[in-house]
Amino acid sequence: MIEFDNFEQVDFRVGTVLEVDEFPNAIKPAYQLTIDFGHLGILKSSAQITSTYTIDELVGRQVVAVVNFPVKKIADFKSQCLVLGATQGNDVFLLSPQLSIPNGQVVR
Repeated sequence: MIEFDNFEQVDFRVGTVLEVDEFPNAIKPAYQLTIDFGHLGILKSSAQITSTYTIDELVGRQVVAVVNFPVKKIADFKSQCLVLGATQGNDVFLLSPQLSIPNGQVVR
């Protein structure tokens, strides 16, 4: 169990995927995502979702991500946010709002 104050420190935001690139240097198959978080700016993330989504399915899709973790270096890539998803077996299914909302909106 964690304290609610700890949970409140995590900054969950909605963003739209602008660009998706293959990530050949990743140990496990992954994409490099470029995500627009509105007034927070453009952030990059690595996501192991190649078995669940094609590049075309991701571009333009809204996602939920944590935007206040420290940058994590993955191979030669700097991941600036953590895209969230639910897992089923080895597959990851991205969390996203049911309706389109402005980029950068807080998720509570």
